[in-house]
Amino acid sequence: MPEPKTQRTKASAAGFIAAVEDETRRNDANAVDKMMREITGEKPAMWGPTIVGYGEYDGATGKWPRLGFSPRKANLVLYLMDGYEGEPLMKKLGKHKTGRSCLYINKLADVDENVLRQLIAKSWKRMAVKYPD
Repeated sequence: MPEPKTQRTKASAAGFIAAVEDETRRNDANAVDKMMREITGEKPAMWGPTIVGYGEYDGATGKWPRLGFSPRKANLVLYLMDGYEGEPLMKKLGKHKTGRSCLYINKLADVDENVLRQLIAKSWKRMAVKYPD
């Protein structure tokens, strides 16, 4: 099986976040980084050129971060690797869109940060059970 394109790098996550051009997106990225550090107890690592990841697991397609985010131009993308299908908290989150393992938020002000924190914590815990160290 081929290696995934997105690999863990030695690039600085703090440097990446500091270089985000849009001030709101940069501030949101700092807030999400702080939230994910608190929840996971992990230091962030860069995965490819644009994903800030926390922890890692060895899945069917190779190593991936257990949790992550990317402050993209169009959205702040959170990678909740264990998904959120059927999760009742999603109805309380606020304005967002979803993809397979992606949660798209225009800006943190659009969502309830306490609900977001709960979703992140649940995803982290489920991944720890599914892929123990």
